[in-house]
Amino acid sequence: MAGNVLEPIKWLGHAGFSVTAGAKVIFIDPYEIGDCGKADIILITHSHYDHCSVPDINKIKTPSTVFVTEKESAAILSGDVRIVKPGDKISVSGIEIEAVPAYNINKNFHPKQNNWLGFILTIGNNKIYHAGDTDLIPEMDSFTADIALLPVSGTYVMTADEAVEAAKRIRPKIAVPMHYDAIVGSKNDAMKFKNSLEGFCEVAIMEK
Repeated sequence: MAGNVLEPIKWLGHAGFSVTAGAKVIFIDPYEIGDCGKADIILITHSHYDHCSVPDINKIKTPSTVFVTEKESAAILSGDVRIVKPGDKISVSGIEIEAVPAYNINKNFHPKQNNWLGFILTIGNNKIYHAGDTDLIPEMDSFTADIALLPVSGTYVMTADEAVEAAKRIRPKIAVPMHYDAIVGSKNDAMKFKNSLEGFCEVAIMEK
């Protein structure tokens, strides 16, 4: 199942992904990317350099690219920039995008009051959740997603064990570990996540 459902999704490394939705290509938090083509929509979860990376954004944006992000990132972007906060829903080119909370509860790198973001995208019949930089937060109890892209590295975000608990709350069909093997975290974190969810849901460890 994973091969078909995940085919439109490519991991770009760290927390970066591209998602193809029909004729549109959506990028989320591109960082240290190669030649990935051009973006119709770019989603930025927050303003840290490894998520709102202007050099990487410049590689993929066009004059018609639409940005969806929070106010701090918006201040350093140019073009068609649409500011959202957790709880907002926006439609861009027929693609439904829901902004959801992403924050730390036991560390101070991503304060809740910053209103930084995760995103839930509706692509066809599937909902794709990109968690952004977050800990295990109570709001996850109400999220629904078919595919969940979850950070696993610890330090700035959830540990692999906490990401397992997040997956059990969200109950996706497929969980994908991210935010490892660059800056912090290793493939061991991804494998721990996968092994711990065996029998609960499918886990796909993507290659860059």
